[in-house]
Amino acid sequence: MLTLGKDSEYGVIVCGAGHAGCEAALASARMGVRTLLLSGSLDTVAQMSCNPAIGGLAKGHIVREIDALGGEMAVNADATGIQFRVLNASKGPAVRAPRAQCDKKAYQFRMKRVLESAPNLELFQAEVTGIIASNGEIRGVSTNLGADFYARSVVLTTGTFLRGLLFVGSSKTEGGRMGDFSSKRLSESLEALGISLARLKTGTPARILAKSIDFSKCQMQPGDEPPQLFAFYDTRTDAYEAAA
Repeated sequence: MLTLGKDSEYGVIVCGAGHAGCEAALASARMGVRTLLLSGSLDTVAQMSCNPAIGGLAKGHIVREIDALGGEMAVNADATGIQFRVLNASKGPAVRAPRAQCDKKAYQFRMKRVLESAPNLELFQAEVTGIIASNGEIRGVSTNLGADFYARSVVLTTGTFLRGLLFVGSSKTEGGRMGDFSSKRLSESLEALGISLARLKTGTPARILAKSIDFSKCQMQPGDEPPQLFAFYDTRTDAYEAAA
């Protein structure tokens, strides 16, 4: 049950429900810690980017490391994958990389179900607007709803939302991603605590009109058969596989 106030604190509060936030919340809850996951929108929990891929060059091994530590990404990708390929398969083992193209909505919905059914984990929709600190220690977070939540630890997984800007051609608008808010007040709260902020930039390739392409001149790249999955299923119990 969701609780407010200093007398009903959580063990961990996770702010943000993208890939990192989902894994952080599940890791905490699976360790038996009472955990609260806060997201600006519960409709976009675990929402994938415009390219719904898991793994790939410099990333495929990270998915397997998360899996080895008990995370959910690999299992979720295996369950919702459309195509699996090992990139650079013709080259040496050091540069090969597993990648899955997933069903964007299936990935999102399955991960949300896992979160909602996890013991010790509660989800709540609110924008985190500030960090509550006292005597040099983090005590909790404030939200846009006027509700404060307290915890012994706070994990920030803000992704592209922290003072986010969207550039489209020569125009510039605020937003964590197209159609979503920009987390400005949280940025101000972090700076007030003496934390320096910097900016990372990501780019989205231009869209191409499908009817402008002569697909007969393109080379098809089918998935691998049999597909090489991400999760280490041989390390899991029958009960875990049934739940997954």
